[in-house]
Amino acid sequence: MERISWDQYFMTQSHLLSLRSTCTRLAVGATIVRDKRIIAGGYNGSIKGGVHCIDDGCYVIDNHCVRTIHAEMNALLQCAKFGAKTEEAEIYVTHFPCLQCCKAIIQSGITAVYYAQDYKNHPYAIELFEQANVTVKHVPLEYDIAALEEQKRYTELKELFASLEKDNLSMEELQHVFTKAKMML
Repeated sequence: MERISWDQYFMTQSHLLSLRSTCTRLAVGATIVRDKRIIAGGYNGSIKGGVHCIDDGCYVIDNHCVRTIHAEMNALLQCAKFGAKTEEAEIYVTHFPCLQCCKAIIQSGITAVYYAQDYKNHPYAIELFEQANVTVKHVPLEYDIAALEEQKRYTELKELFASLEKDNLSMEELQHVFTKAKMML
């Protein structure tokens, strides 16, 4: 099986991080990368020890949940907390960054933003990225990870059954084992 590209690898990590989101409106994940190494990750949710939207609902002011810290900010704060340098780094985000996150990304020295999905792409954010010479690239997630894993298991089982066939199992016995294994997938 062919390996996934670096962009897909890091974008997949961001999607994985988004599964930890406690926001009921939009689950977002962000991965900060330097020299092809993950240095931080974040997802949108409440402050440490705070009330989460999944528990008490969103706290919305002006059509924006003010309880939530965005994934990009959480990833940047993780870098600050643990002393990871963001200069010349890249960020992979499941959704296009909001205007506030855009400004924080620029100020942190990140040089490239890769996003999987459009989400309220603010024209001024795009303009700021251009002014700051930050590369912005749409990188949709190409892989359904669960489907890839299932295909990998299926291929491994086929190889196993091929070797079992060499052990002189009858076709009926082999079909029975194959049917049982398929049900396990």
